[in-house]
Amino acid sequence: MKSILVPINSAGWPFIALFAAVSLGLGYIFEPLGWTGAVLTAWCIYFFRDPDRVTPTRKGLIISPADGRVCLIDEAAPPPELEMGDTPMTRICVFMNVFNVHVNRVPADGTISKIAYHPGKFFNAELDKASKHNERQAYHLKTTEGADIAFVQIAGLVARRIVCNTTEGAMVAAGERFGLIRFGSRLDVYLPANINPQVTLGQLCIAGETVLADMSANPDAMSGETR
Repeated sequence: MKSILVPINSAGWPFIALFAAVSLGLGYIFEPLGWTGAVLTAWCIYFFRDPDRVTPTRKGLIISPADGRVCLIDEAAPPPELEMGDTPMTRICVFMNVFNVHVNRVPADGTISKIAYHPGKFFNAELDKASKHNERQAYHLKTTEGADIAFVQIAGLVARRIVCNTTEGAMVAAGERFGLIRFGSRLDVYLPANINPQVTLGQLCIAGETVLADMSANPDAMSGETR
């Protein structure tokens, strides 16, 4: 039952109430519309689910901040508004569809050095240009080991609201909730220099659980194939 009756994120209750009220109104006008509204209300409840996660706590691990599929692994400079320089870093992009859990989690232990919001457009978040042109909220994290990590919430084609629940100077822990994006989008993580990704293109990630990289051991880059 715990896997079904999971907690609902507080940011979702106003939307759930709105969906339910509209469904009741539609049902009063025309019963089949009410049932359609009930299905949409159930989906809204499902969308804002916020299950607990078991986060690996070994030092040096970088954990996925989002549920979803790895849609891109490349080299790119972090967002300029973070003022981290223009040297390319290994970037891992995790795309969230409308059925994924959308609560985002901190990728590593450390301190939030800078938070920067950048207004923009709403292209499909899977496209490479989304990282430059879409609305985004970027974070510079100084890890407890002294490494610099960037992670970015990027709005997408459907998403229209980025929620941030942390502040500059906050001390955070890997797997800790820090925000969400409504309704479907992507998270980019920029790894420290010379750190290899431990996920591969197309792999499914679980926020707060999937290891994206290991700064302490730094094994070879992960490879994989569809089977």
